[in-house]
Amino acid sequence: MSNVAEQREQFAALFTRPLHKDVASSVTTLGGQPALELRKAAPGADVLLYFHGGGFVVGSARVNAHLTAALLRHLDGRALSLDYRLAPEHAYPAAPDDCLAAYRELLDSGVDPRRLVIAGDSAGAGLVVVTMMRARDAGLPMPAAAVLFSPAVDLTLSGASMRSKDGVDPIFVPAALEWLFEQYANGGDRSAPELSPIFGDLAGLPPLLIQVGSSELLLDDAVRLAGRAGADEVEVTLEVVPRQPHVFQLDDSSPEASAALERAGRFLATHLQAAHQEA
Repeated sequence: MSNVAEQREQFAALFTRPLHKDVASSVTTLGGQPALELRKAAPGADVLLYFHGGGFVVGSARVNAHLTAALLRHLDGRALSLDYRLAPEHAYPAAPDDCLAAYRELLDSGVDPRRLVIAGDSAGAGLVVVTMMRARDAGLPMPAAAVLFSPAVDLTLSGASMRSKDGVDPIFVPAALEWLFEQYANGGDRSAPELSPIFGDLAGLPPLLIQVGSSELLLDDAVRLAGRAGADEVEVTLEVVPRQPHVFQLDDSSPEASAALERAGRFLATHLQAAHQEA
C-alpha cells in the first residue's frame, strides 16, 4: 500500500468532477467539522445531508460533490456534504460521532425532519445507516428518506459475494477492503452493529433506496441490508444494476449512472413531497 496521503490524492484526481454552473458551492462547518454546502438559485426548505465514500480512509465532500449535486437537482433546497474525520488518524468512533453531530445540528438549527433527507455512498452509506440508528436510539426524529449507493455495512467481509465476485469486481480485491476496514476499526470488534450495521436493529428507520452493481464484492452487503431492513418492517427498495461496479454512479459519462441518479433523486423528492403533505 502506498501511504495514505498519496491514496487520498489519487482518489481525488480520479473521481473529482466539475460542478454544473447552476450549483453554487461554499465551505461551511457542520457538527464541528468542515462541510461543503451546495445551493441552487432561490432554494427552498428541503435539506440533503450527504456522507461521502472512500473506505473511511480517503475521499472528501468535494470529490463526490457531483453525486450530491445530482440528487439536489430533484430537491427544492440545499445540500450539505460532511467532511467527517478519516482513519487511520481518526479511527472509529470519530466518523459516526461527526455524522451524528451534523445531523443533530441540522435539527437544532430548525430544519424540519420532514424536509430532511440523507444519502451516502460506500463507507458513507454505511455511516448513513449508523447515524440513523444512533439518532433513533437518542430519540431524535428520522429524516423523510435515505438513499444508499453500494453501502459498506459488513466490515467482517462475510458476504458470499466477497468470494463469488472476487476477480469480477474491477475495483477491489478482498485484501484491499480488509486493509481499509482495519484502519477504521483499529482492532475493535468489526461485527458490532455500529461498525457493521447489517448486524443491527433497523426498526424505525425511514424508507430506504439501496442501489448496487452486480459486479461488486459488496453486492451482498446491499442485498442482505435490504433483507434485514424488510424483516425489521422498514420500507425498502433494492436496485441491483447488472454488470456495474462499486458506486457506478460516480461515472458521469455512464448512462446507467445517470439513470440511477435520476431514480434516486425522484425517490427522495417523492418522499419529501409525501412527508410534507402529511404535515
